[in-house]
Amino acid sequence: MIRRNFLYVFGMAAAFVATSGMAQIPAKPITMIVPFAAGGNLDLVARIIAPPMAKLLGQPVVVQNKAGAGGAIGASEVARAEPDGSTLLVSTPNAIVVLPKMAPTTYDINSFASVGLIASTSQVLVIKADNPKFKTMAEFLAYVKSHPGKVSIAHSGIGTTNHIAIMQLQSVAGLDMNVVAYKGSGPAIIDLLGGQVDVLLDQLSSSINNIKSGRAAALTVLSNARDPLLPEAPGTREAGLLALDVSTTTGLLAPAKTPPATLQALHAALNSVLQDEQVKEQLLKIGSIARPGNSDIFTNMLQSEEAQAKVLAASGKLKAD
Repeated sequence: MIRRNFLYVFGMAAAFVATSGMAQIPAKPITMIVPFAAGGNLDLVARIIAPPMAKLLGQPVVVQNKAGAGGAIGASEVARAEPDGSTLLVSTPNAIVVLPKMAPTTYDINSFASVGLIASTSQVLVIKADNPKFKTMAEFLAYVKSHPGKVSIAHSGIGTTNHIAIMQLQSVAGLDMNVVAYKGSGPAIIDLLGGQVDVLLDQLSSSINNIKSGRAAALTVLSNARDPLLPEAPGTREAGLLALDVSTTTGLLAPAKTPPATLQALHAALNSVLQDEQVKEQLLKIGSIARPGNSDIFTNMLQSEEAQAKVLAASGKLKAD
């Protein structure tokens, strides 16, 4: 098994070197910045792809958590970094295009260049397993409506996909909740399990282990259909919330003005990693699905969400809690 894996990695690396122009990668360690605390979706995804990317690129790839300001601290550091491919950002589109519409940032969509889409994962509404107030989605909706402003719901940071999904949930279902922002899913999960907040809206990837272990329970997956990785949790269609169909996408970014050849080499390495069956399996175990493909996919996604964010901002709907 060890020999077969070595030969596979060696062969994949050889093919990569032959086709991607690895000389365009700087001969120094690569820092992959996660703009949220350890234990969340972005952190887990980054730590899965970093080791195999290091093998392909021939340089150490170090994951660093730079949490704070809804992702703005980490994103700002990458935006002002040397555009040579040695500093990268693992991010959702929201931290790049939505957050700047909600709070002052030193960057915008034009501060970054896409390396590629990494993965997608469902969002899930999570409670502590022994929550005394509600056990099902129907009970949750009824309780919140009868106790306006009294139920606390956590998310991983201002402007994140989770934050926007809470806005959508409150709008679609007619709810009034006490929304609490954290510096990532990890700290929010700790407070959920400790009873400091009632509900958490989170990526499946960062909550699935607590759900599977029985410490937490899923009220619903925020998509119309059930997620095959969590088949016991109902989708929003079953709760009568058809307009609520949300997932989280994760991508890899470099500073703007990074040379095209360097971006191409990084993209080739990322795509090779995401097509590796072992990496796919690791991502599936945390509730994420690998999304290899052209780098333009993530670029187009950013541009589409930027346009939507502009509309929401103009209507006054994008507000920090």
